[in-house]
Amino acid sequence: MKDLYEMRGQGRSIRGIARELGVSRNSVRKYLRSPGVPQAKRRAPRGSKLDAYAGYIDQRLREGLENCVVLLRELQSLGYEGSYTILREHVRLRRPRREPRATMRFETEPGEQAQVDWGSFGYVGADGRKHRLWAFVMVLGWSRAIYVEFVRRADVASFMQCHVNAFEYFGGVPRRCLYDNAKVVVLGRDADGRPEWNQRMLDMSLRMGFELRVCQPYRAQTKGKVESGVRYVRGNLWPSVRFTDDADLNRQSLEWCDSVANRRTHGTTGRRPWEMLAEERIHLGGLPERSALAPYLRDDRRVAHDGYVHWEGSHYGVPWRWAGTTVQVGQRMGTVEIWTGEQRLAVHPRAERPGQRFTAPGQWEGLPRGGGRPPKEALAVQVVVEEVERRSLDVYELAAAGGVR
Repeated sequence: MKDLYEMRGQGRSIRGIARELGVSRNSVRKYLRSPGVPQAKRRAPRGSKLDAYAGYIDQRLREGLENCVVLLRELQSLGYEGSYTILREHVRLRRPRREPRATMRFETEPGEQAQVDWGSFGYVGADGRKHRLWAFVMVLGWSRAIYVEFVRRADVASFMQCHVNAFEYFGGVPRRCLYDNAKVVVLGRDADGRPEWNQRMLDMSLRMGFELRVCQPYRAQTKGKVESGVRYVRGNLWPSVRFTDDADLNRQSLEWCDSVANRRTHGTTGRRPWEMLAEERIHLGGLPERSALAPYLRDDRRVAHDGYVHWEGSHYGVPWRWAGTTVQVGQRMGTVEIWTGEQRLAVHPRAERPGQRFTAPGQWEGLPRGGGRPPKEALAVQVVVEEVERRSLDVYELAAAGGVR
């Protein structure tokens, strides 16, 4: 500005000043007329396609959902037509900053290792009360293929059953499975630091042909692949599920494994886990017959005289002819199965709270009237519960008979 005024004071023409400074004559006139340095006018901020959804995004962020892939899916269902990039930048500016953590990655050969962990998930049920589920997560180390199943109890029986379901899903058994120091696997360590295995889990691993391995104490990051898998379930699957019962939830989790988790391009391998699993499957061990695993997957229970089996705080019905006998009870994919040897007597949805009672269809069919007649209150329960169960029994049969590939 000072040079411009000096040049004008020297009698220079506007044309000459404009030519020397490389600007237009109108710009020279504007600067000469202005008492100070002209300021550019501030433009009104442009609207964003996210503006209409800002409140929803902020609410989901407060609820802990920071996964932009899930958010994009939800926003698109609400009518959002913008891009993923705009959403990611919007969330980045509002997401609390995290300090980066460094760790060393260990890769394994095909069929060599699976990593296993539990994840705890809370929710509020239709009864308005807080409930808790456990997610069993297994990740194959080479292909990164993942299997997820939700259970009510993180006990040994559920843990072993989930292993069988996961191996069936993958199509074979890895040479070893890596765990943290959970009691379902290792009870402690001896004076030399060697693991003292849970005997039931050890027996099952020997029967199925895989080796038990545990992380060193306080080194859970050794199984970082499954740790990432649990976080992936928490951030991608869990926020989007709406379920009516355990079987429904596990159907959704299997669909998620098939269509989302194992179909995406993995960030580390750069390939789809499902494609790599097809290559890894030939390196997995064979699956034993389920009959050979029955002792590890079922509990012995005695059938009461009213035809119900008491298991984990609830009652499950079987045909009345089996009253007074010992049967075997197991759970699979949100259902409870009752067996005698190789014959399955009944399949029920698994109870969501203690004290529930489930009656088998035709439980008292053919029962002679008289001394062997069940009590009136049992008959009343039969009428009410049987009517409810018939509406969805085919679904539970499907889940129990072939829900896992």
